[in-house]
Amino acid sequence: MTWNRGIVAMCAAQACAQIGAFAVAALIPTLLTEWSLSHTEAGWISGIYYAAYTLTVPLLSSLTDRVDPKRIYLGSVALTALAFAGFAWVATGFWSALACRALMGVGWAGSYMPGLKALSDLVEGPQQSRAVAAHAAAVGISGALSFGVAGVVNAWLGWQWALVPGALGAALAFVFVLVGLPARPPRPASGPRGALLDFRPILRNRSALAYSLAYCVHTWEMSALRAWVVTFLTFAAAQSAGAWTPIAPASVASVMGLLGVWASVWGNELSIRFGRRRFILGTLLGSAAMAGVIGFSAALPYAGAALLVLVYAILIWSDSSSLTAGSAGSAEPGRRGATLAVHSTLGYAGGFLGPLALGVTLDLLGGATVLGWGVAFGHVTIVLLAGALAFVWLRPADLAGDRQATPARPVAAPAPRG
Repeated sequence: MTWNRGIVAMCAAQACAQIGAFAVAALIPTLLTEWSLSHTEAGWISGIYYAAYTLTVPLLSSLTDRVDPKRIYLGSVALTALAFAGFAWVATGFWSALACRALMGVGWAGSYMPGLKALSDLVEGPQQSRAVAAHAAAVGISGALSFGVAGVVNAWLGWQWALVPGALGAALAFVFVLVGLPARPPRPASGPRGALLDFRPILRNRSALAYSLAYCVHTWEMSALRAWVVTFLTFAAAQSAGAWTPIAPASVASVMGLLGVWASVWGNELSIRFGRRRFILGTLLGSAAMAGVIGFSAALPYAGAALLVLVYAILIWSDSSSLTAGSAGSAEPGRRGATLAVHSTLGYAGGFLGPLALGVTLDLLGGATVLGWGVAFGHVTIVLLAGALAFVWLRPADLAGDRQATPARPVAAPAPRG
């Protein structure tokens, strides 16, 4: 792959912007005690990030078809820096934390998909798929490290200081994109340009819609695990007091994220080699099976539970880049920004529901128990099976450059009735 200044600048910026991404998840065990939160309230704080993202990304991502994505990105990472500082030094409980966490979601809505749009406009074809995978790797590595960074800083300086790297990283992302990303005028649409938030042409693109719906259930599962993995492993460690504890829960979460990056990048390569549709369907079904048992692993010694979490993470992350590249590659010319808006909206709607549903299930079952964790994670199995059925029905296309490529079914999805 040919690396140019814009690709390097965007990948570096996204790595900086994500260095505080899961600091809040790493701090949930501390905040449960510090603010006397219920599991449902903790689920809201985790999930509101994705809800805010979902509500704002259609506008911000669609604007990238009309406005230089660089301008949207710069304003958004500036907001992200302020939101992290606010969570650290202004928030005093559930409601103020909820507001700051929501602002983090708005900031990411204006930096993740707009950044990806700017990146995907720089290259085309198989190179584009690999650029998307590199972007995902930068985001994933930094996000993975954010667990460990927050855990270490929390232990040394307290939970407020554990959020400072997120603010500083967003500020550095602003500088990287300001200096390194060239300005690019929007590409003209292939036909008459519709209204800004008219997504009907996108919803009629069966191939892109299939990848986006699969991304929804993928993000539901991934966000549920990332939001609760530290709390889950803390519970598992307490169940087997005195057992071998090789690394702390927050460090396991960092290793999980790093393995996920590797799985995502190599998963995209496997999609290119063996067929994107076949590979994604296989990972959805494998993850569904694993989700049904992972929560019950809290009954195992801590090391066993941690190992199963890492195996589960590899399954979850393995189709991450493949799904986003599939959606971007299936987009019509001039509608890539709107296509990614739909993709991201559906994905992060799942990201909001996953952590919240898991927290609500724990409270309904009386709190953190082995049975509670088993059922709470087990709900993901049903979600994934529904997503797999939708994926098969829509029959998405493999991308140009994928081996054993299969064309999309040449029947448009029915237009919404109104």
